[in-house]
Amino acid sequence: MQFPLRTLLIDDEPLAISRLKRLLGKHNDTFEVIGEASNGAEGLTLIEAEEPDVIFLDIEMPLLNGFEMLSKVTHMPMVIFATAFNQYAIRAFEENSVDYLMKPIEAERLARTAQKIRSLAERNESAQTVSNPMTESVMRLLEQMQPKKEVYSISVKTGEKIILVPLSDIAFFEAEDKYVFLATVDGQKYLTSYTLTTLNEKLPDTFVRVSRSVMVNRHKIGEVHRHFDGKFVLAMNDKKGTKLTTGSTYGEAVRQLMEL
Repeated sequence: MQFPLRTLLIDDEPLAISRLKRLLGKHNDTFEVIGEASNGAEGLTLIEAEEPDVIFLDIEMPLLNGFEMLSKVTHMPMVIFATAFNQYAIRAFEENSVDYLMKPIEAERLARTAQKIRSLAERNESAQTVSNPMTESVMRLLEQMQPKKEVYSISVKTGEKIILVPLSDIAFFEAEDKYVFLATVDGQKYLTSYTLTTLNEKLPDTFVRVSRSVMVNRHKIGEVHRHFDGKFVLAMNDKKGTKLTTGSTYGEAVRQLMEL
């Protein structure tokens, strides 16, 4: 990889780009700004046309946000995020060897970024050996950081009809053999087309996995009774007064859930 690195700036805030260009001017031995884009769609086109070595990328942008844009990129450059996110996200970015600059970007912090990029490039013999791990890191990070799509109901088929069951009406999910059933607070039971693993990823934190075969709506738990071997018995507020036993390996999660 040859220095200075061919660099693109992708941000929908003109002032942010102006400030970043000015700061990068002090590191022209590391970065050569070859273009700018004001949204993800423009950024995608520019990346595919220019195949830059590195991009400075905002996340919240019109048309395509930073995550959406990266998911469509065929030439993955080194990525330096320049945006605002929480502390958990910052650790995730750093652990994945993708640098992260919090706005407003400070000159001292950018200097550390320049040094990090030079060290990373100099440890590798070619651009290809740099881009491959960066691609894997970015894609792992995208999976972690993509917000869950808000879900309001679960669709179930009964006869020739498809019923949408509101999440607020669901007491728990239970797996039996290869099937997962949905149980409502009024005592109805429906076969779903989901696995518990999929539901765990799909549903909000209101729903908690309490054993290998059961996921409950925390708002529908009436009582919690201690059981043996670190287990608990959950008395649900459904019409049937269902009692569910938690798994021994899920005891700590249940204790935290109920603040026991």
